[in-house]
Amino acid sequence: MPIDERWSRLGPASNYVNLEGIEFREYQYNIIKAIFEKGNTLVVLPTGLGKTLIAVYSIADALSSNRKAMLLAPTKPLAEQHYLTLQKMLKLKENELMLLLGTTNKTKREGQMSEARVIVATPQTVANEIKKGTLDISRYHSAVFDECHKAVGKYAYTYIADTCSEFGIKTIGLTASPGSKKEKIKKLLQTLKTEHIESRVSSDYDVSKYVMPKYMHIMDIEMTERIKEIAALLHPDIEASLSSLNKMGFLHFKHFENIPRGRIIALGNEINRISSDYKYAAIFSYVKLLNLSHAYDLLTVEGIQPFLEYMQSLQDKEKKSKAVQGILNSKRVIAAISAAKAAHSNGEEHPKVIALLDILRNYKGKSVIVFVQYRSTIKMLVEYLNNNGFPSKAFTGKREGVTEAMQKALIEDFRRRDFHVLVASSIGEEGLDIPSVDAVIFYEAIPSEIRNIQRGGRTGRLTPGSIYILLAKDTKDQIYFYVSRRKEEKMNMLIKSLNQELDRLPKRIIDRNQSKL
Repeated sequence: MPIDERWSRLGPASNYVNLEGIEFREYQYNIIKAIFEKGNTLVVLPTGLGKTLIAVYSIADALSSNRKAMLLAPTKPLAEQHYLTLQKMLKLKENELMLLLGTTNKTKREGQMSEARVIVATPQTVANEIKKGTLDISRYHSAVFDECHKAVGKYAYTYIADTCSEFGIKTIGLTASPGSKKEKIKKLLQTLKTEHIESRVSSDYDVSKYVMPKYMHIMDIEMTERIKEIAALLHPDIEASLSSLNKMGFLHFKHFENIPRGRIIALGNEINRISSDYKYAAIFSYVKLLNLSHAYDLLTVEGIQPFLEYMQSLQDKEKKSKAVQGILNSKRVIAAISAAKAAHSNGEEHPKVIALLDILRNYKGKSVIVFVQYRSTIKMLVEYLNNNGFPSKAFTGKREGVTEAMQKALIEDFRRRDFHVLVASSIGEEGLDIPSVDAVIFYEAIPSEIRNIQRGGRTGRLTPGSIYILLAKDTKDQIYFYVSRRKEEKMNMLIKSLNQELDRLPKRIIDRNQSKL
């Protein structure tokens, strides 16, 4: 493919970009042009639509001004991936591009940082070098923050962005999803000192023709009578704990199924802060509600085996609180565990497993990612799928003892089609170079719009893709599904309104070729 001459309209920066084989896309051109003209910019673009080229041009703009640039990525694997991409896309000598990680040779590091014109790094490493005075930030023109929605709180992105602001360094934030809470997005804009937002959705006029179709399938799954019977045994004990907490004024929910799990977890901190005569009673009811409602959700949303493994983990605790002992001594809970064991020994499982097999039969020999919330469910599904003729492997994180080297090897096996189904925890949502797949399956719904967008972005990149979401009827699945959809719609509206606010503000006048000394 010959180089499209329209890229040359972006000026001297194009001289530093290897444009061979790069398709001219109007929305990328428009976003890059806006970054050049409007200063600090937040770019919100769906996964798979080429944020990397936007980063490359932002760096090339610095090079054309005879200044330095850095590209920051939140994880080591993602930084390594960007480094390899920049090697191909930027016209630089070998010593002019540096990968800066915590593992980079410390004796050579300072000389390499001084020599390099572009640094690709993890944020904590850069923050440490700035604090030590070994990285001269005043020589930089721009900093690109990939997955910039992480630039909140005490995360290293925040420190680096503040330092960039002190020295008049342009900041470019890249994300597929900044969130749906106005205060959180505003905080992100403040952190990056954002002056302009460039946001696109798949249906926008300059994007739609480049977007591969994604076919969404929402599958409502009816629970088996056996699972309903076991759940009914747990129900009274959970409702009793909720009623107790309601009477003490800690919660105001009629039904525990409507309480977000995050709200239950937060309640523990609230109770610990109080000093009253009924604190002990509150803790007792809270621990029972926390554990039993989680067990209930595992049973109704995940499966019989995950439920049994969780109850076994409570039984295996060496030191059990009175609340946990109360759970395990409950006649109804004992009956529920007994019924679940009988069902499990009889080969019964959640009907989602059957639905999953039915979907995979349509993707024989093709690549599929199944996203799953819990480790016990991942373990169950990998075993079940392999036993039914679908070569599968679990993709989990460091908490499960999986090193980065092991993750890379697994992804490489998946890329080579040594197996076809990757059963992944949240580690598969972002930060790793996972190839595009033919289908993504959500084993359960999640209430996060950011994670939903990241998951869905794993398919439909170069070819059409499909997304399947399995929803157990009358469970938190259905609530979480609609919550995430509303959040995504709200996010898109918020971004537009916040950009209008930014455009009305007076712009800072900064000579980008002069740095603070």
